[in-house]
Amino acid sequence: MVLIGNWWAFVLRGVVAILFGLLCFLLPHMALLTLIFLFGFFALADGIFNIIAAFRRTGPRQFPWWALLIEGIISIIAGVIAFVLPVAAAVGLLLLIAAWAVATGIMEIVAAIRLRKQITGEWLLVLSGLLSITFGVLLFLFPRAGALAVLIWIGAYAIVFGILLIALGVRLRKFIRTVEHQSHGFPAVA
Repeated sequence: MVLIGNWWAFVLRGVVAILFGLLCFLLPHMALLTLIFLFGFFALADGIFNIIAAFRRTGPRQFPWWALLIEGIISIIAGVIAFVLPVAAAVGLLLLIAAWAVATGIMEIVAAIRLRKQITGEWLLVLSGLLSITFGVLLFLFPRAGALAVLIWIGAYAIVFGILLIALGVRLRKFIRTVEHQSHGFPAVA
């Protein structure tokens, strides 16, 4: 019921998502910088909370304090890099995605070779592996175009997601009005 009473929050989130999606299409460099800075804020906050948690452990069976401390320091370093060297952060993220795609593709091909006697259609796994490797290599060769392509996909997702959130908010508002009308003008408990 809390969700129904806050229908306007869905509409607002939808509008913000659509605006961000449009930003990705119209000003991709600004959108990329926004994503990098948001990551920077997240990494800094995550690092600070991990360091606090490292010194506030309450029991011996909890995550080791030194692991939390190291994780916190690494997160803070990543956050600072995102603010001080945003281009390096963007390239680093893109290269990580490229390396992941190549490694995943290789593992898919290896799995297909190992499974060829047990299954039929292993060529599909080989094909998906080759596609992953090709995607990763293209990102390595053309990182700028890769970053723009990723931003366009993020922008398209944000616009569709925003439209769906707005539609949900409008439906929730209609539901509230129907319930209020059925209860003869008494406000519905939401």
